[in-house]
Amino acid sequence: MADTVDVVVIGMGPGGEDIASKLAVAGLDVVGVDERLLGGECPYYGCVPSKMIIRAANSLAEGRRVSALAGDGSVSPDFAPVATRIRNEATDNWDDRVAVERFEGKGGRFVRGHARLGGQGRVVVGDIEFVARRGIVLNTGTVPAVPPIPGLRESPYWTNRDILKVEKAPESLIVLGGGAIGCELAQAFARFGTRVTVLEGAKRLLPLEEPESSAVLAESFAEEGIAVHTGGAVQAVRHDGVFTCEFEGGEAAAQHLLVAVGRRTNLSDIGLDTVGLDPASRFLDPDEQMRVADGVWAIGDITGKGAFTHMSMYQAAIATRSILGEAGPWAEYHAVPRVTFTDPEVGSVGLTEAAAREQGLNVRVSATPVPNSTRGWIHKAGNAGVIKLVEDADRGVLVGASSVGPWGGEVLAPLVVAVHAGVPTDRLRQLIYAYPTFHRAIEAALAELR
Repeated sequence: MADTVDVVVIGMGPGGEDIASKLAVAGLDVVGVDERLLGGECPYYGCVPSKMIIRAANSLAEGRRVSALAGDGSVSPDFAPVATRIRNEATDNWDDRVAVERFEGKGGRFVRGHARLGGQGRVVVGDIEFVARRGIVLNTGTVPAVPPIPGLRESPYWTNRDILKVEKAPESLIVLGGGAIGCELAQAFARFGTRVTVLEGAKRLLPLEEPESSAVLAESFAEEGIAVHTGGAVQAVRHDGVFTCEFEGGEAAAQHLLVAVGRRTNLSDIGLDTVGLDPASRFLDPDEQMRVADGVWAIGDITGKGAFTHMSMYQAAIATRSILGEAGPWAEYHAVPRVTFTDPEVGSVGLTEAAAREQGLNVRVSATPVPNSTRGWIHKAGNAGVIKLVEDADRGVLVGASSVGPWGGEVLAPLVVAVHAGVPTDRLRQLIYAYPTFHRAIEAALAELR
C-alpha cells in the first residue's frame, strides 16, 4: 500500500533540506529523499570544504606578503591541517548522520534512495510508494559535467568530489576549465606548492564575468606563477602515469587532472513525463511561485536561475510560502549576486555590460581600479581589484555591478541592494562612504559613470 504524506521533497541539498525542514516544523507530514548525503554537494564537496582550503591558502599568501609590508617572513605549506579540518569539521568523514538527525528532529522523515515521479502526487523510491496530498518538490541538483574529449573518460581524472578529499597537495595539476570552481581550486593548490596549469577554451578566465574582472584575475595568476592557456579547446587527453592535454597551440602535462568545466542537470530518469513535463529538458522553468506543474514545485540548480546555494535557499523560501498558502513576495532574478572566492575575490550582481547592451538598454559604465583608492593604496600587497558599474541611463539606476578586490564579495553588498531596490544613482552619490574603506571606491566609480 502507498504511504500517504503531505509533501515529498526529492533532493535534499541545501534548498531541499531547508524547505523540508520548514514544512515539517509547520506541522506537515514531510518525507525527504536523496540517494546521496543529506545536505547535498555544498557542505561535503563544494562550498564549505573548498572555502576551508581557500582560507588556508590565503593565509599562506598573506605570509608571503610580509616582506613587502613588515620585514622578513617565510611560510612552509602543509596541506595536512586543512585536510584534517575538512574531514573532521566540515564533513564528519563524509557521513550525514548529524544532518539526518537534525532533519528528523524537526519532524521530517528521511529516505535514502533514487526517487521517481509516478504520476500526479506519486513518488516511488525502490519498493516504497508515497502519495503526496499537498505536493512534490524537485531539487535534484547537478553533477560535474565531463566533456566528450577523446581519452578523457578513460583516464583517472578528478572532479571537485575527488580533489576535496585529497590528503596532500599534488605535485602538479592541470585544471580543465577557467570558471569559478576551476579558478578557485587552481589558485588555492598553487599556494600549497602545486604546479598548476589552467586550460580554458574561452578567450579569458571567468568568461561569464566582466572583461575587467577577468583581466585582474589573470594578472594575479601570472604573478603567482599559475600557467593559463585560453582560447584553445582541449583536443585530446592521454594518461600514461601522467596526464597530457593537447590543446590548440600546445600541450600541458601534470600528475593530476581536475575537470571543472561546469555542471549539468540530469532530469531524464526522475519520471517527469508522468506529470506532463519533458524528461529531455535541461532545466525546468518555474513560475514566480516555483511551480512547474500541478502540485509540483522545482528549486535549485534544475531551474537554471543560477547554480548557487543562496539561489536554492531563496527559491526554497518562496516554494515554502506557496505550499503553505501564504502570501508572497514571489521570485525575481534581476539582482542575483555571485562571488568567485579567488584572491582577489570576484563579486558581481545583475547584468554585465555586454548583457545590458544585448537587451537594448541605454548603458553607461565606469570602472575604477581598487589600488587607486586610499584603502587600496594603504593595503599595498594584494590590493588588485576593480569596481565596475553598469547603469541604465534612461532610468538612472544600476542594473549590474562588479566588485573585484580584497573582500570583493563583502564590498558587493551595497551594490546588490542598489540593483535589487533600483536605488537611483543620484541617490547613491549622496551616500556618505566611510573613509578609508574599500567600499569607498564605489563613490569614485559613480562619479565616473559615462
